[in-house]
Amino acid sequence: MEAVARGIGSNLKGGSEFKVIVNKSTVPIGSGDWVRMIVMDGFNEANEGASEPSFAVVSNPEFLREGSAVHDTFNPDRIVLGSNEAQALAMMEKLYQPIITREFAENKDLPPVPVVKTDLSSAEMVKYAANAFLATKISFVNEVANICDRVGADVVQVAQGIGLDSRIGGKFLQAGIGWGGSCFPKDVSALIHTANDYGYDAQLMKSAVSVNQHQRTIAIEKLQSELKILKGKTVGLLGLTFKPDTDDMRDAPALTMIEQLNRLGAKVKAYDPIVSQTGMRHGLSNVYVETDPERLADSCDALVLVTDWSQFKTLDYGAMAKLMNMPVMIDGRNFLDPEEMRSLGYRYVGIGR
Repeated sequence: MEAVARGIGSNLKGGSEFKVIVNKSTVPIGSGDWVRMIVMDGFNEANEGASEPSFAVVSNPEFLREGSAVHDTFNPDRIVLGSNEAQALAMMEKLYQPIITREFAENKDLPPVPVVKTDLSSAEMVKYAANAFLATKISFVNEVANICDRVGADVVQVAQGIGLDSRIGGKFLQAGIGWGGSCFPKDVSALIHTANDYGYDAQLMKSAVSVNQHQRTIAIEKLQSELKILKGKTVGLLGLTFKPDTDDMRDAPALTMIEQLNRLGAKVKAYDPIVSQTGMRHGLSNVYVETDPERLADSCDALVLVTDWSQFKTLDYGAMAKLMNMPVMIDGRNFLDPEEMRSLGYRYVGIGR
């Protein structure tokens, strides 16, 4: 970023037509002012004594979900524009007009996309705060699930009941084995770090991270409860990526589970719709990656559903059960129908169910 900002500065002309420099990336809060400083440094180095260039820095964070980025680009929930220059905000709003008016949207009858105009730092904070809130919401429902396990409640029904409250909403209330990927861990950690830099202890966000780390051990605890000693047992993982419809394994819960199972002496097999087909093996040196679900189930003592791929709804679990040493299913995403799985002969164990 520094190299790009300096390069832009060295190519600006003193007193030239007004320019807008846009930060799209998720950057540390305060980066907009920092970029402006670096641009000016680059300009001054290349144009000693020239009159100052006319420009402004805008923060325009993206809110794209991995696996559906193109759809989200043309159907955004909101557009956030942050700058201390009204002219820059006006230019950005004009640039976005076709998207604001839903010219490319799936449903053109919806009202215009809301445009949130803020100062630089607030726009940068919006992105971090949004991801931190969603991560905290997942950790919250996972903590509720762990209590449900102990008192005999069903977190799926509990989540439905609280999600119908318009103040809460049902999204990101799916209990499971925790969040991963590139955005949530990075952004929550960055916000905690920023708070610490400015003398504030972000206790709630630290707790969200702590709950998430513990949640990755839940499936292992349930395997130990069902199989007792895991040493010498074979465990099959359904899914490896941190979420469906992507090949991204950055900070995936599956990697933590593999490490723990290896440490406990279990043999680990895995099947993932993308990873199994692409031959990706980064971080999977201690895993037998199978090419189809039946090969995965063969000789397994238990299966763990790690990623809620839509394909996993329609697998032939009856045939898979017959290939297993013991038909145990740990549903790490509460994705499968418990009664259906039990009717196929499985010992079904969900999260908070």
